[in-house]
Amino acid sequence: MVQTTERPSHSAVVQPWDEHNQALASNVHPADWTNPEPAGRHNLVVIGAGTAGLVTAAGAAGLGAKVALVERDFMGGDCLNVGCVPSKALIRSARAFADVRDAGPYGVEVPSGTRVNFPAVMERVRRLRAQISRTDSARRFRDLGVDVYLGEGRFSGPDTVEVGRKTLRFKKAVIATGARAAAPPIPGLAEAGYLTNETVFSLTELPRRVGVIGAGPIGCELAQAFARFGSQVYLVEAQHGILPNEDRDAAEIVLQSLIRDGITLLCCGGDLKVNKEEGGKRLTVESHGQHYDLPVDEILVGVGRRPNIENLGLDTVGVAFDKTGITVNDRLQTTNPRIYAAGDVCSPYKFTHNSDFQARMVIQNALFFGRAKASALTIPWCTYTDPEIAHVGMYEREAQAKGIPVRTFVQDLADVDRAVLDGETQGCVKALVRAGTDKILGATVVARHAGEMVPELTLAITHGLGLGKIATTIHTYPTQAEAIRKLGDSYNRSRLTPFVKGLFRRWLTWTQ
Repeated sequence: MVQTTERPSHSAVVQPWDEHNQALASNVHPADWTNPEPAGRHNLVVIGAGTAGLVTAAGAAGLGAKVALVERDFMGGDCLNVGCVPSKALIRSARAFADVRDAGPYGVEVPSGTRVNFPAVMERVRRLRAQISRTDSARRFRDLGVDVYLGEGRFSGPDTVEVGRKTLRFKKAVIATGARAAAPPIPGLAEAGYLTNETVFSLTELPRRVGVIGAGPIGCELAQAFARFGSQVYLVEAQHGILPNEDRDAAEIVLQSLIRDGITLLCCGGDLKVNKEEGGKRLTVESHGQHYDLPVDEILVGVGRRPNIENLGLDTVGVAFDKTGITVNDRLQTTNPRIYAAGDVCSPYKFTHNSDFQARMVIQNALFFGRAKASALTIPWCTYTDPEIAHVGMYEREAQAKGIPVRTFVQDLADVDRAVLDGETQGCVKALVRAGTDKILGATVVARHAGEMVPELTLAITHGLGLGKIATTIHTYPTQAEAIRKLGDSYNRSRLTPFVKGLFRRWLTWTQ
């Protein structure tokens, strides 16, 4: 079992060194790679080959720019190696087991003794990650016309980046170095050792008891997965409940699902300490006036991200930064007008899809004098628990803080035929509209496939399509997405005031 250090190198990602991790490494950090000899000035030098860097490099090269891409660890960044790809593969196995476990009400008789083969689950995670890694491989990007440099990159002058002993000259540069897992200063945590999303996917044995610190998206997703695999999971959160940034009603639905899966939630946790002991660790915490002393085999920390800004030579080129990351304006330009940043290193929205679209903006703004603004992006997100919780736009509390009058429309899945047929009625779709209009300001979806449903609402917000337009759009029946169309119907019914109904009644009587 692997335990984290302050900044794990890619070597932590590829344990165990099996055929799948060997294939991964050969794609995204090949040992026999030879960096090209720099030839002339590049239109764009990109430091960091996560989502933001890859999209920037491929897009710019596709438009004819001369591009260099620098990566010190594994190409693909967190998403491929320690984030979206392995976590969703893990979650899918956990969901498959839950489906088997809960098959009885569907008339499916499952033999007793069904269990999870955890080593096989993790082998599948590694195999699928290696398969997908071909898309982010050094060779593929070289074939796209990108000069790929593997090594530590840092600014060495006003228009130069050094990688090893090679100097790259640039007209414009992009910092896309991403972020890493952060750990809180909990007494005893560092000494006892802990897992993060950067090391948890190297496990080959299922921990019997797991303490998860942080009930945000990462903590909730992995806590539920390990609970379904058979671990006893204690989920510790400093605030009340789970997913503190989400709609409270929606988060409560997810919480009840976690509890049904056997997770013990210790929220409003205080005086948290960790001790290392023979054969494991001990976690102590105060929760709602009660003291808990919990022996665990592993501790998983999921409390946020820290930008990768060290050793880049930012002072050399006058790029401002602080503990939250690189300072950028609305066009993603740093305090050095020739240098831009994109993705987790500069954005509060640390999502792969946000990094993707910020990279597209950087290409416009850096190479073509574009004026694209990050503030114009409508960014949805999803936490992949079961059920999932997805959101886009404003929350009601934000509208209230801004003094915007709103109306809220809610459609429970219990009244959606497909959800009833699927046995997935624990959830809802909630839309926030500006009072007196059908303009959607924000929306939250709680459903088993909420991440697949929220793009329709994102499209509506992005292009100014109100609930009235959604009501006139035919949705296939039966689907759970029909819940969104039902929101439009609810809005239309709300316009039928007693006065309007009276007018209709008089008209119908007159036309008889």
